[in-house]
Amino acid sequence: MNDHHTQKITASHLKRDAYLYIRQSTIRQVFENTESTRRQYALRQRAVALGWPVERVIVIDNDLGKSGASGVDREGFKTLVSEVGLGHAGIVLGLEVSRLARNSTDWHRLLEICALSDTLILDEDGLYDPSHFNDRLLLGLKGTMSEAELHVLRARLQGGIRNKARRGELKSPLPVGLEYDQQDHVVLDPDRQVQQALRTVFQTYQRAGSACAVVKFFREQNLLFPRRLRRGPNKGQLVWATLGHTRVLQTLHNPRYAGAFVYGRFRTRKNSSGRQSIRKLPQDQWHTLLPNTHPGYITWEQFQQNQQRFREYAQAYGLDRRKSPPGQGPALLQGLVMCGICGQRMTVRYHKRSGRLDTNYLCQRHGIEHAQPICQSVPGVGIDQAIGELLVQMIEPVTLEVALTVQQELQSRLEEADHLRHQQVERARYEADLAQNRYMQVDPNNRLVADSLEADWNQKLRALTQAQEQYEQQCQADRVVFDEQRKARVLSLAADFPKLWRDPQTPDRERKRMVRLMIEDVTLIKAKQITAHVRFKGGSTQTLTLSIPLSAGEARRTGDDVVGEIDRMLDHHTDAQIASRLNQRGLRSGTGGAFTPKIVSRIRRNYQLKSHRDRLRDAGMLTLAELAEQLSVTSGTIKTWRNHGMLRVHVYNSKGECLYEPVNGSGPVKSQGRKLSERRRFPEVSTNRTNEVQHAT
Repeated sequence: MNDHHTQKITASHLKRDAYLYIRQSTIRQVFENTESTRRQYALRQRAVALGWPVERVIVIDNDLGKSGASGVDREGFKTLVSEVGLGHAGIVLGLEVSRLARNSTDWHRLLEICALSDTLILDEDGLYDPSHFNDRLLLGLKGTMSEAELHVLRARLQGGIRNKARRGELKSPLPVGLEYDQQDHVVLDPDRQVQQALRTVFQTYQRAGSACAVVKFFREQNLLFPRRLRRGPNKGQLVWATLGHTRVLQTLHNPRYAGAFVYGRFRTRKNSSGRQSIRKLPQDQWHTLLPNTHPGYITWEQFQQNQQRFREYAQAYGLDRRKSPPGQGPALLQGLVMCGICGQRMTVRYHKRSGRLDTNYLCQRHGIEHAQPICQSVPGVGIDQAIGELLVQMIEPVTLEVALTVQQELQSRLEEADHLRHQQVERARYEADLAQNRYMQVDPNNRLVADSLEADWNQKLRALTQAQEQYEQQCQADRVVFDEQRKARVLSLAADFPKLWRDPQTPDRERKRMVRLMIEDVTLIKAKQITAHVRFKGGSTQTLTLSIPLSAGEARRTGDDVVGEIDRMLDHHTDAQIASRLNQRGLRSGTGGAFTPKIVSRIRRNYQLKSHRDRLRDAGMLTLAELAEQLSVTSGTIKTWRNHGMLRVHVYNSKGECLYEPVNGSGPVKSQGRKLSERRRFPEVSTNRTNEVQHAT
């Protein structure tokens, strides 16, 4: 063997350095398995015996306490590979292949580099030249066996862990608020402040229905939340800090707080860079789930309800934005509205009108995506009112049907809880049978062992009896509660729902929650009318037809009867006279106030009604200039005749402007005008003649 080794070692190998690679998988092995470390360091003497000076033997031991499953985090192994690739190494020494690598990829890469650089490999069994086929084949086989050995060891450990987890006996790290007692049983943290903080989180979420609302409540109340340090010099210490949104979600998603033992919630994978990625699995893929195995802060039923609520809220961020969490706004159908034209989910937009928030349901996803006009916008006030009345109407005539449906739901929940409690009894029976088998297999003469196993068997039998008694008592209690209390509450639903719905003190968020319990979605189509197709949870449908609400301008529009009356009165009256007469008759404008000349004028212009002046002109009335030209007199003369009542005039606005009826130029008006002029020049004209002139006029 030594001659064979000598044949493989050449002068070129001895001119280069010898590299001794030392590794232990864990820190615990470094301190406890000292013999293995000592044997690895002893390989230095093997290198010296093969011809390398002791000062040329370089020891790489900075990977102590690191696993060989991957070379990503092993700086010592990277240094070794780089030195071999640069041709600085004549030989690489390791106690065994598993010390160098537990991964076939890293191992074969090292073999390839050693073959290219003419570097030898030595382990406890012999010396190998990777450039020779037989040696490389043997080294490859050793590397494969080393990797397989790691897989077998891991499989054995995982098998024991999984088997223990199936029985719920695996001791795993607990979240804050839960601890192990001296018998390794899970109990609530004895610190009452910790318990109260956790209960406040669950109660606030049950009341508000939002993780952000929980964070906001803790911030407004200046409350702190506990957590335990998982690493560092103060590992295990309880500290108090402000509550964050992530911590709330972790708490609400953790089934241990519901008293359930769970194993296999997460799956660990290695990515291309060698780092581990953790992915959360759905509940149906968990390895082990044993509800009600230890005390908790909420019941398993409450935990399931919270998870269902999370799943519904998560749909708001999907492609179709389903069922976003109910907010504070008045939009009753938030997250439940579908567009009947394109099939997309409709969003909510609020606007203020008369000091209150009004709702519009918009289908704008496609328009935003393609920079086009929105599909449709539907006013939501009338729809929300119609949906509310529909729910009240449907609750009243089908009271018995709803009561029976809720009754069946409660019965199914009781059956599910009964099934879980029955599993606990079966587990206690299994443990009792296992203790019996252990006792029956022991040698009766070995009383020390037999007495201990017999006591354990008796204890398991007592636990089985207690579990069976609790199971029977709980079943009987469930039947009593269901037959009396819950049945009365269910039957009172029909009478309580309309009262609760119409109560102005009921928050909008609670109304939305009630709607989500009964309605699956609502499809809206806006044409000449608004059509709403309502789909309920049970699959039944209902169609509502609503008129389109008036716009702000249409709602303030003056009635057609008033406009017609104004049109008739414009033949003989001015705007001010019309406003006065309308107010006397008790009529009101579109805004609900009294009429003014400006309002009448605006109505006349909007409806293109002819003014009083235009109507007088159409009837043949003349202006001042036209009449003066007709009578061949000055405008002043016409005004004088008008002031003395010699002309028939018609005032057409509030400024006193007027039009004149046409007269014959050779008639009595002109002759009386001459007499009026003479009377001014001869004031001695008697009053009788003046009266005669006026009478003639």
